[in-house]
This record gives sequence, structure tokens and C-alpha cells, in this order.
Amino acid sequence: MAGNTFGTLFRLTTFGESHGPAIGGVIDGCPPGIELDFEAIQNELNRRKPGQSAIVTQRKEDDEVQFLSGMFEGRTTGAPIGFLVSNTNQKPEDYSHIKDVYRPSHADYTYDKKYGIRDYRGGGRSSARETISRVVGGAVARQVIPDITINAFVSSVGDIFIDKPYQALDFSLTENNAVRCPDPVTAEKMEAYIKEVRKEGDTVGGTITCVLQNVPVGLGEPVFDKLHAELGKAMLSINAVKGFEYGSGFCGARMKGSQHNDIFNPDGSTKSNLSGGIQGGISNGMDIYFRVAFKPVATIMQKQETIDSSGNVVEMQGRGRHDPCVVPRAVPIVEAMAALVMADFYLLK
Repeated sequence: MAGNTFGTLFRLTTFGESHGPAIGGVIDGCPPGIELDFEAIQNELNRRKPGQSAIVTQRKEDDEVQFLSGMFEGRTTGAPIGFLVSNTNQKPEDYSHIKDVYRPSHADYTYDKKYGIRDYRGGGRSSARETISRVVGGAVARQVIPDITINAFVSSVGDIFIDKPYQALDFSLTENNAVRCPDPVTAEKMEAYIKEVRKEGDTVGGTITCVLQNVPVGLGEPVFDKLHAELGKAMLSINAVKGFEYGSGFCGARMKGSQHNDIFNPDGSTKSNLSGGIQGGISNGMDIYFRVAFKPVATIMQKQETIDSSGNVVEMQGRGRHDPCVVPRAVPIVEAMAALVMADFYLLK
């Protein structure tokens, strides 16, 4: 299986399955001499872990990270940083009913056809539990680029949207509610809707907006390795992501050039920022902002028609512990992947 490594200079390789002994990774290319804040790293994992509120999966995992290499006396040495997060609350029996059944909109069918073998326990390698390693890698990456601030938040759930620009939001409020929305009134509506959907045995999607501030001019390469292209790849590699747009995004396609152009100020900043902080694939010093769309979680607690490995039409129903809406727990994952991209380009520059 290829494609388990992300990055050019600052590289993260991940390993492990949802119901295996552990999830882990190796960070290569981290500069030496960085005094890592281990509490900050663990805090990012705590934001991602299951069982943290009534609107997420109730799987109970401590998700405590153990670092195995690449550090001496609390500082990075420049050697590969190996780490592990143990799986302590596996319930593979929750998935015995789908051993020979392909769940709709999951990776079951494609994995089986590509590899000829499939770990049906929670999806194995295709499980979102793999993102634990991304969160650890991203938390380390943030400490390589401490001057860049990265704030992601839930901007919509179903048809419920924040109706304010990000500049009008107080990011310090994001962690004040279970849905991770910095607008308290909208957050209350989102949480109520997620609970309603969960009672129906269904799931719902949403969007996450991410804002990067204090980004220096000059990050990104102008042809195939454009900054926004790498951010897009990073976000689209996250489980359940269906779309990515930065700056004006698809709204820009409806505008005229006279409306869309960002006019320069004498200091090089721009009066507007429809470019989303990136021009020609390179950061221009303005805020970088983008939006990531997540589909509804594929496992629902309703009966569905599907096929088994022999091609027979069968009926199935989800069991076990699953998120009715993935976006609240995906916020730290989006931030982590953004940090990995920015740290990589920072080192390349």
C-alpha cells in the first residue's frame, strides 16, 4: 500500500488500523533544537479523541501519545521522531455482521477489489482513527512555525450556516461548545440539529473554515507545488472530505474581474482579499482562508440495501459507536494538516 507519507522536507508517515494494537507515525525532517511542548501536543489529541461530548462517538480512548525517538532532554535532535498511540477500547465484534458485506459509501468495496483482502474491523486502515497520527504530526509542525496562527472552526452543519465573515468572529469561543462553532447562537442550533439527526439513526455533513494568519510572503512554489494546491491535497486526504475552496472559491466564478481584483496598498497589502492570501501559488502576506466540505458519516443506524462479497443483494444496518456528524472532531485534523503544509513550505523557503 503506497501513499502513507505526506510532505517533502517535513514528512509524516503514518501506520496502524482502527482496531489494531496502536496508531503511530514517524516525523522526518523536523529541525534539531526545538523544545517541544508535549502538553500542547496532547491537548490537540484531546480535541480529536472520541467520547468528548454527547454528539460524537462514545468510543472511550485516552489517546495518549508516547514518543519513542528523535528527542533528547526535551529537544528535537533532527533524527526521525517516532510515536505511538495505543488502541485500548477496541470492539471488533461490533463489525462481525459486515465481514462479507460492503457498507454503502465506505471504502469496503474498493479496498477489497484493490488489495484482495479487507480489514472489516472499523474499516481498518481506511478508518478516521488514522488521523490521530496527523494530529500529532501537525502539533509538532506548529512548533516549527510558531509565528503562524491557525484557527479552524465549524462554519456549517447541514443547512445551518454562520452568517458572519470570519473577521467578525472571536476564535477564542470555538472551544466553548461541543460543535466547535465560535458563534454561540449558531452553535446552539447546530448542536440541537445534530442531536435530532442522531435520534433518527441518521447522520449529517457540514463545513469547516480555516484561517491562517501572520503568514510570511513567499511560501509556496509557483507551478505544480502551489501553496493552495498542497493545502487542497492535504484537506482532500482527510476522511469524508468532499470539497475544498480557498479565498473567493466558487463564488469568484460568478464575479467580474473589476469586482474580484485585490487592489494593492502602498505597503504591499491589499484592500480586499478575495485571493485568499495566495497569488500565483505563493503566499502574499494576507490571511489565508479556506473552507472544507465533509459528507455525512456513511454508517447510519437505519436499514439499507447493499451487496455482499458474492454480489448478492442483502440488507444491513449500522451498529457500534459512530459520529452522527464528523465536523466537530475534524477541526483539529484540518488545523493539523494545514500546519504540516505550512511547516514544509517554511523549511523549503
